[in-house]
Amino acid sequence: MALEVFRFQYEHNDLYRSFCQAIHRNPQQVSRLTEIPFLPISFFKSHRVWTGNEATAPAFVFESSGTTSETPSRHYVRDATLYEAALIQGFQEAFGAPEEFVFLALLPSYLERKNASLVHMARTLMTQSGAAENGFFLHEWPILKQRLLHLKNSRKKTILLGVSFALLDFAEACPMDLSGIIVMETGGMKGRREEWTRSQLHDLLKQQWQLQEIATEYGMTELLSQAYALRDGLLSPSSTMRVLVRELNDPFQVSEIGQGALNIVDLANLHSCAFIATDDVGTVHAANSFEVLGRSDYSALRGCSLMTA
Repeated sequence: MALEVFRFQYEHNDLYRSFCQAIHRNPQQVSRLTEIPFLPISFFKSHRVWTGNEATAPAFVFESSGTTSETPSRHYVRDATLYEAALIQGFQEAFGAPEEFVFLALLPSYLERKNASLVHMARTLMTQSGAAENGFFLHEWPILKQRLLHLKNSRKKTILLGVSFALLDFAEACPMDLSGIIVMETGGMKGRREEWTRSQLHDLLKQQWQLQEIATEYGMTELLSQAYALRDGLLSPSSTMRVLVRELNDPFQVSEIGQGALNIVDLANLHSCAFIATDDVGTVHAANSFEVLGRSDYSALRGCSLMTA
């Protein structure tokens, strides 16, 4: 399917075709997944990455956070139903039906700006859930604490989704027993605190909230699919997503397993570009699981990817 999408985007995405031609790669030369050209993620800052009729209006636009001095990435999403289907299917594969969960989202800074893909993700899951207790939170810690304890005592399946700096602040201010609650971090210190390793973050959250495990969500503005780790930071991508690895000193040397910079195939990116060369560095294991170890040198800091594993 990835090869079919590659041929489709080569034909109908002018920017991607120009990139492929610049590196002397065409569909006749591509017969394996590792031979597909991966578009550098920086193109989402400098160009409108779009497959199809340029005059077609997007359903919505995701915009990255970054810092105030940076040009944000923009992902023009043509088909909202395709995005939502990929999101819900990926969540079901990792956790089960969203209708079974209550979602509480601790997303300060993301809620305070428009077009954040993380907010749209949480809102879509809440809509699918339909639970009356669903909610977004900025800094209303007493209310959030009360709701979490109520949901724990009522034995309702609950996910607390939050960016790292907000979860740390909340955990330090409100220690409690949240056993039975799924706490899911998405990374991101956004300059609010010193950088922590993922293991440091997880250890503190587990200590403050008496938890055995902390879950992780991996996604970004330029992707419509997600990967999840239920424990220990070992991520499993959804079935619309595949992670490969490229050599740091030779970006055209791509492998299915190993350590290096991460290339991502996202089949849900049908109308933008499904083949993204990210700035994340990590390890891809057998069975398509992977770890994110940090950022490549000189890459821009990003809202959801500032923390090493």
